Amino acid sequence: METRKRVLGEEHPDTLMSMHNLAFTWKDQEQWEDATQLLQDCVRRREMVLGMDHPDTLSSASALSDWKPESSENRYKFS
Repeated sequence: METRKRVLGEEHPDTLMSMHNLAFTWKDQEQWEDATQLLQDCVRRREMVLGMDHPDTLSSASALSDWKPESSENRYKFS
């Protein structure tokens, strides 16, 4: 992802797709907080760059809304 940021820029749609995918990788590795923060950033950037009604923005926002607290330790799971 860092290479994409450097070459394409932080707001490029391909960079944002990498952010989305990395968030899911971190979620699968149970890095809940990092995954959630990255996906929140991805949603915010996609809203600015692509608009709120773009399918990629909606996909990230929908995924984020499906992540729910798993326990009092503030962990998240994908339902």
